[in-house]
Amino acid sequence: MNENKLQVINKLFNNDNIRTVWSSDEEKYYISVVDVAGVLSESKEPRKYWNWLKNKVKKEEKFELSSITRQLKLKSSDGKYYKTDVCDIEGMFRIIESIPSRKATPFKAWLAKLGSERIDETFDPSLALQRAIDLYRTKGYDENWITKRVKALQDRKQLTDVWKEGGVKEGLEYAILTNEIYQTWSGMTAKEYKQFKGLRKENLRDNMDNTELVLTDLSEEATKRIAEEKKPSGLEENIKIAHKGGNIAKIAREALEKEIGKSAVTSSNRLDYEYLGENNKIK
Repeated sequence: MNENKLQVINKLFNNDNIRTVWSSDEEKYYISVVDVAGVLSESKEPRKYWNWLKNKVKKEEKFELSSITRQLKLKSSDGKYYKTDVCDIEGMFRIIESIPSRKATPFKAWLAKLGSERIDETFDPSLALQRAIDLYRTKGYDENWITKRVKALQDRKQLTDVWKEGGVKEGLEYAILTNEIYQTWSGMTAKEYKQFKGLRKENLRDNMDNTELVLTDLSEEATKRIAEEKKPSGLEENIKIAHKGGNIAKIAREALEKEIGKSAVTSSNRLDYEYLGENNKIK
């Protein structure tokens, strides 16, 4: 499996997060077995449950797990990447048969839908966009915000394309440039901004209000336009351009704050729960 052609996508079954990987080479999903085992068993220690289940399947000689599972590095709750057992949808159906659970039937239906979803979206990419819009509506976002969010997604992709053409490497270097933009216009890195809003794993932009989204989009649009004209090469030159783009949004922010008499950057978020400790939250 070519790991450069793997796309990690977190999927939700009800409100439970299932780490999922799309292989563009094989055109199939690979799903974290630990996550599925945890959801179906409702165990507080899903990794231990999965280890127990592996031994059980081996003793009963139902099937050979090594033939349907493989290991991929997936991001854990501590932010680090660990080798994790995964299998495709067909293999997951076989594993589910060994887990007594009241959720087995609805989970099978979810898996079946997951299998057809990507195929449908390959032929009609607008389905993926519409699904995202519908999800935002379900969560209570207004149409004006959704329009800005969708535009921001398009603009962000255009910016990273410009970075790529300028010799910037995807991943860490993209993050460095993004932090330069945020730091300049908001006074905070992306991580600090999330902490300011009380976020952890949640998406920062999904928790911005309309004004914050506009300022973020302005900073990235300005960075893109300047980079297209100046054609910087490599990380260091692009950092200078990112600062210029962020500064344009900073000027707009300061002008707005002068008129409205309060900060345009807010600590509000869209969460329906509050974190209590390092690993706990309450709904």
